[in-house]
Amino acid sequence: MKIMNNGEMNRIQPKASDVPNRNTSANSNKGFDSILQSAVSNIQEIKLSKHAQARMIERNISLTKPQMEKIGDAVNRANSKGIRDSLVLLDKIALIVNVPSRTIVTTVDEKSIKESVFTNIDGAVIL
Repeated sequence: MKIMNNGEMNRIQPKASDVPNRNTSANSNKGFDSILQSAVSNIQEIKLSKHAQARMIERNISLTKPQMEKIGDAVNRANSKGIRDSLVLLDKIALIVNVPSRTIVTTVDEKSIKESVFTNIDGAVIL
């Protein structure tokens, strides 16, 4: 790097060797698909609290991979709105999710939803 004095102001002017080449072998070997796959794999997964696991067993609730992906999307949407604790309604199942930790706190099945009062939430996502 070379410092040039131009009157009262000093400017830093990079030499050609200081500027990264966008077509380096590391970048040219990676295609869009591999970069996208790397970014997707860095997305945090949704976790289940022990309480949520117990409720799912008790209420005979199981979640498929596509449903978990939808829940992940709902958590991302809730996070973008600043929601901390969200009610997520998905396929006749209600879930309370702690958004910052990306953890399902509890689950409620279809017949119990009608009787339930959900407290301590600051947002809802309906899928």
